[in-house]
Amino acid sequence: MQHKHTAAWVGFTAAALMATSACGADSVKQAAEAVDKTDAIMAALTRATDRTEQLGSAEVKMSTDIGTGTPIAMDGTYSWGDGYAYDVEMDTKAAQMDTLTDDPSIRVLFVDGAYYYDVDPQPSGPLAGKEWMKIDGSAVFGESGAEALSGSNGSPSASMKGLKYAKDVEDLGKETVNGQSTTHYRAVLDQKQLGKFAEAYGDENSLMGDVTGGATSISMDVWVGAKDLPVRLTQEIGAMKVTMDFEKFGKTAVVKAPPASETADMTEAIKESQGQ
Repeated sequence: MQHKHTAAWVGFTAAALMATSACGADSVKQAAEAVDKTDAIMAALTRATDRTEQLGSAEVKMSTDIGTGTPIAMDGTYSWGDGYAYDVEMDTKAAQMDTLTDDPSIRVLFVDGAYYYDVDPQPSGPLAGKEWMKIDGSAVFGESGAEALSGSNGSPSASMKGLKYAKDVEDLGKETVNGQSTTHYRAVLDQKQLGKFAEAYGDENSLMGDVTGGATSISMDVWVGAKDLPVRLTQEIGAMKVTMDFEKFGKTAVVKAPPASETADMTEAIKESQGQ
């Protein structure tokens, strides 16, 4: 299995773990120093962050492009009220998983730091008779990167926090997105601001690092609607661009891992194929 092909069907779903910045004392200090000229922007982003975090889940349509010109579409429920999880459908052919299922879309779960792909039971090999393929996040981000993105750290709510504490946030004015009136904000998080999350996205020895090309910064844009909630969130992480459109927010959704008896764990095989 070639490196890039592996990245296609693992990395595209991994991209749903949106990057966040380390929101520690230094970041808070930086925000405070800039408050005179950016107080209105910070207030708006704080409201949007708090509202997003409180609601706990959303219906999301996501598109991921790693520079191939063929974006991968995913849509479904993202939940962050009790740790980050999601239950989505992904385009099978675009993600190069058509050898594992005949369905045009494939269901993908993310639960407790691991990905689960709903595949067709194979006649032989490690997936023989199994309906789900499991890959731990450590195979994608490396051990330290997966730890940095554990819990709710990879959620859209955490991404909003990263934007909230970023330096040089711009207000780009009013724009209509998905039929809604929004305010467009932009920020760039450099390597210092990424903190421990740089290990997840910038390590070229990890699968995600290979997909991004070893990112040293993240460009983030968010369009905030009338209810102080994000309507669209985009991130450019090296060669990869992720776009999330939020359609409906609600209470924390429950996403459960498939039964172990129906699951084949391919984590070690993926790590070995990447030379980890």
